[in-house]
Amino acid sequence: MVFVAAFAKRKLICPSRSSNHLANADAGDDRRPPRRDGGFRHAEKFRSVINPFAREVHCLATYSGGGCRPLRFLDKACVRVAQQSGGGATPESPWELCMAADVRQAKTLLAVAPIFACTIVFNTVLAQLQTFSVQQGGAMDTALPGFGGFRVPPASLQAIPYAVMLALVPAYELLLVPLSRRLAAVVTPLRRVGMGLFTVAFSMVAAAAVERRRRRAALGGERISVLWIAPQFVVFGVSEMFTAVGLVEFLYEQAAVGSRAFMTALTYCSYALGFFLSSVLVSLVNSATAGGGAGAWLGDNDLDKDRLDLFYWMLAVLSAVNFCCFLLCARWYSSGEEAAHSAAAAEVAAEGNVMEIIT
Repeated sequence: MVFVAAFAKRKLICPSRSSNHLANADAGDDRRPPRRDGGFRHAEKFRSVINPFAREVHCLATYSGGGCRPLRFLDKACVRVAQQSGGGATPESPWELCMAADVRQAKTLLAVAPIFACTIVFNTVLAQLQTFSVQQGGAMDTALPGFGGFRVPPASLQAIPYAVMLALVPAYELLLVPLSRRLAAVVTPLRRVGMGLFTVAFSMVAAAAVERRRRRAALGGERISVLWIAPQFVVFGVSEMFTAVGLVEFLYEQAAVGSRAFMTALTYCSYALGFFLSSVLVSLVNSATAGGGAGAWLGDNDLDKDRLDLFYWMLAVLSAVNFCCFLLCARWYSSGEEAAHSAAAAEVAAEGNVMEIIT
């Protein structure tokens, strides 16, 4: 509704927050926030006259969430159109006039969208590991050394990342977090996500190196141990600890009270889109490499003929590029957050000066 209302009022000029044309700022609106002027009769008039820094383009600075200042065009969804019908103002529908809380939620959703999009590639890597590692394990020696005839099911290796998370999350909270506080280096949820996106590229590097070794041994008539797959899962478990936990904390902190369930559910949406992108990526790679004399990289079910190692190298490069994109998105988000906080602080300080003169 916010986007529809803002688009319908795209040609309007956003008035100052002291104007009566803003939703939640009209004296007759019972949904307005609590007044901070002490109930003085002419406080709004004094504020607009005395404060020389009032700006017509400043609408919802005190209502904007972190990182949302560049999205001020959505503030027009709160502009009340002055229309008279039969001596009274015509009420606007929710698709025409939105509350400040709705605009804030829409701004937050748009602000975190680039961060959310960067985690989709991370989950694409997860999908590839869960898919091709089982096929890799089937082509390797599954006998566990020192345990007689016990053989490791290749699919059970997918439990390694979660075992790593169970072991490292308590250690992270008990050791790394206090250490970072002593070093005056605050590890924010956004930084956790970045650390995970940076580490996942090394998981693909390890997977490519192991697959290259396995393929060479298989072409020579040998089979290496299935435990060679474990390092790529261990590295991915470390990266998932940072990314998955950090993303949930980041979305929870940025969301309003009424939309926290929706924002945290975006984590599972990232998983779904990552697995979908995995299938699309395999099809695109096969289509792009099928023209060569060696055939498609993943065209056969025989890993000895396919080039899974090259595919893993491509995912490593894609993960590195995705991390660079994340750095740009995080910088944009952080700069917008600082601008919003500065604007809100300036507004509060200006109103404080006005109230001192009034009182």
